Amino acid sequence: MTYKVLVADPISEDGLQQLYLDNAFEVEHQTGLSESELIHTISNYDALIVRSQTQVTGAVLQAATKLKVVARAGVGVDNIDIDAATKEGIIVINAPDGNTISATEHSVAMLLSMARNIPQAHASLTNGEWDRKSFRGTELYQKTLGVIGTGRIGIGVAKRMQSFGMRILAFDPYLTEAQANELNFTRASVEEIAEAADFVTVHTPLTEKTRGLINADFFNRAKPNLHIINVARGGIIDEQALIDALNDGKIASAALDVFEHEPAANTPVTQHPKIIVTPHLGASTIEAQEKVAISVAGEIIEILKYQKVTHAVNAPKVIFNPSNEIQPFVDLAHITGEIGIQLLPKAPRTMNITYSGELALDDTSLMTRTLAKGVLQHDMGSHVNLINALMLLNEQNVTYTIEKNKNKQGFSNYIEVELINKDDRIKIGTTVLNGFGPRIVRINDYAVDFKPEHYQLIIRHTDQPGMIGKTGQILGECDINIASMYVGRKQIGGRAMMILSIDHPINEAIQQQLLSIPGLKEVKSITLQQLPDTELEYE
Repeated sequence: MTYKVLVADPISEDGLQQLYLDNAFEVEHQTGLSESELIHTISNYDALIVRSQTQVTGAVLQAATKLKVVARAGVGVDNIDIDAATKEGIIVINAPDGNTISATEHSVAMLLSMARNIPQAHASLTNGEWDRKSFRGTELYQKTLGVIGTGRIGIGVAKRMQSFGMRILAFDPYLTEAQANELNFTRASVEEIAEAADFVTVHTPLTEKTRGLINADFFNRAKPNLHIINVARGGIIDEQALIDALNDGKIASAALDVFEHEPAANTPVTQHPKIIVTPHLGASTIEAQEKVAISVAGEIIEILKYQKVTHAVNAPKVIFNPSNEIQPFVDLAHITGEIGIQLLPKAPRTMNITYSGELALDDTSLMTRTLAKGVLQHDMGSHVNLINALMLLNEQNVTYTIEKNKNKQGFSNYIEVELINKDDRIKIGTTVLNGFGPRIVRINDYAVDFKPEHYQLIIRHTDQPGMIGKTGQILGECDINIASMYVGRKQIGGRAMMILSIDHPINEAIQQQLLSIPGLKEVKSITLQQLPDTELEYE
């Protein structure tokens, strides 16, 4: 059998050699195709290889009647409609490790260039000027480098800068004290890094949690000699806040390889005299492009010839095929993980999962992977998928246990997750009720009963008159509509919990207003990214 592969973006020819040399594969290059052109031709191919230029839309995937795999020769998959691919049963793969060294070295190059004003001095000299006074730099020796995100690239940058004699302050929700000690890092919060660092380098994924992580508050805390680098993802640094901080002298300089909106030519950040910029070159080395091409070419062979998958970023039905009876509990598992991680103050070190009732008799592996994905995606973003979720738990040193209990715990089916980090712990119990869909039925030692919605508030307070009214009044004045409410207590006048489903998320100012209510102890804002598409009567 011959498999046809379409290469739709410029890809390293050397990296694709294993496809060329395998008689089972026929490789064609057609770059620069529009969506309509790709739709017209894609039905002829078993595999598609792209980088970031080609948009693999839902319409393209629907037209791809033979397509079994889409390969992104790189890390991000923003240009691929993952949901549509999953629906069509098409595997999406990427090459998550191919550009690690390239991005690491580009970060170091940006840091050094910024410290010594190399781009500005070069431009001045090539313009016919001999100006030695305007480009005085700063030494790295005995300076403090803040590393936000300690994955492979963040650690790689930090190790290289340690050789310059720099001290490392590191933030990552999954960085343990033992790991930090082994790496000779000092663990710190983002706020502590802002206040103490001379240089900051960013290496987190872009999630709702990290979008705008480096913002006006960060710059207000910073030392005026701060230099900041972003070779990770545009949007982690608030670009307007960065420009304001530079203009106001709150920080010294910045170096950006990624931007909120790309391409980013002729924008305020690319034209600012105190910002060094490059056009998303973090992975643009000969070696990196060859590595990612080798990676995806090899995996295409493995998938099409041997049905073996390593770097899938989705889990189409050809891999995981939950029955109609199990699908509601797969959805429920993701919701359980999402709620739990948002209620735990820190990233978990232990995760205990319990399946009770009829679920205990079933294969729960897909539910476990889905629950782990719901937990990890909060901090790690789209990098987490059903294929790698359990592996990433191990990489982040999160131990997990699975218990199956045939007893029904009051429900015919029941999922419970307990997340623990030292003295902090949260326990979430969930079920699916016939005719009512998913329900949250336990939060720690509170028996509750509420339907998960996109936006909810979990409020701890003292059981006393007026709490519901005062809470509702503040939300009403802030134009936040309450869709539903649940209130539970242990005893009269004791601890109580209020759960509100709301139409829009609250901001920090509203949260502070709520916390000003006497007797109100804590407000947790929960945002669920994934909910069941329809309300079915589950059997």
